[in-house]
Parts: sequence; structure tokens; C-alpha cells
Amino acid sequence: MARNAQLMEWIPIIFFIFKILVFGTGMFFAIKWHYDKEKKEKEKEEAKRSKETSGP
Repeated sequence: MARNAQLMEWIPIIFFIFKILVFGTGMFFAIKWHYDKEKKEKEKEEAKRSKETSGP
């Protein structure tokens, strides 16, 4: 019985660590997605500008 109580004390700590890992991973991919999206838009805009300036 004492071992079960000792194990129960670790459950919130384990869940907290898991929660931090999940949210950290989510934040990383959210920031990466926005950064990549902005980079792609800039590249598209530069390609459009280069087409306009080169002319037919």
C-alpha cells in the first residue's frame, strides 16, 4: 500500500513534464510554420518583382 501512495506522488510530476514536452513541441512547430510561411511569401513576391522588372 505504501508503494502505491509513493507512486501516486509521481503522477502529477510525470504529467507536468509530458505537458511541457507536448506544448513545447507544438510551439516549436507553430513558430516554424509561421516563419516558413513568411519566407515563402517573400520568395514569391521577389519572383514576381523580378518578372515585372525583366519585361518581355
